[in-house]
Amino acid sequence: MIATLKIFAGVVFTPVHLKRTLLIAFVVGSWLNLFNHGDALLHGVMNATLAAKLALNYLTPFIVSNAGLVAHRRH
Repeated sequence: MIATLKIFAGVVFTPVHLKRTLLIAFVVGSWLNLFNHGDALLHGVMNATLAAKLALNYLTPFIVSNAGLVAHRRH
């Protein structure tokens, strides 16, 4: 378990990988937010539930892209 966490941290925090995964998270998360919640955002609706959904739309592609990097690195 510790070895897996070290591999994960080593891959995730490598500057070149971090730059790439953050860019992916920004582009994909922005698209997901616009597509799924654009109407609420345009009407100025903001509450805790919507804020959590918006944050998850950025977090999800960040996690998935990092999981792909780690899976590729392990093989």
